[in-house]
Amino acid sequence: MIEVLCWLSGREADLVIFRKQVVGVNEQALSRFVARARRAVKLRGTVTVLITSNAEMKKLNFCFRNKNKATDVLSFSAMSNPKNIAGDVAISVEIARENAKNLGHAVSDEIKILILHGILHLAGYDHEIDDGEMAAKEHRLRKVLRLPVTLIERNETVPQRSYKKMKKTLKREKRTIAVAGKKLLSSRRAKQKTRRKRRS
Repeated sequence: MIEVLCWLSGREADLVIFRKQVVGVNEQALSRFVARARRAVKLRGTVTVLITSNAEMKKLNFCFRNKNKATDVLSFSAMSNPKNIAGDVAISVEIARENAKNLGHAVSDEIKILILHGILHLAGYDHEIDDGEMAAKEHRLRKVLRLPVTLIERNETVPQRSYKKMKKTLKREKRTIAVAGKKLLSSRRAKQKTRRKRRS
């Protein structure tokens, strides 16, 4: 499959292949974004992006990384390294959709974040061993490309959804404390009144 993608990416322009359709996302817009991201990263050669299912991502992840689970994004540098082909990026629609929902942004933005992440890997960056070099580059490029929080950044912070949940829980606890405080206060006042009556 990767060889097929490499052959397809040998065309003049970057290519986006949808194995699984995404509402509100089209090939031309994503192809233009791939070209912009590639230029921003200074990556030479075309990139093919495969938008696919968790099932296919799981197969690719097992085949190339020996990990038997789906993942959000995978990058494959061109094996023979021809001048006009940089490589391929594969993205899981289901994971992109879930991330977008959890982080409160559009699926199209999430796919772009994953594309940028994949292109950085094609350019030779590796966040697992580079002491933050890729994270810094991704952070800067996110601003240039007008994208929400990057993949590396959000893995190092509390997701928005968790933050919102924590905020709601805190509000609820404050209300509970306030109600309990009022009950305690009225209970004390009642006891004081009872004591006064007994004294009189």
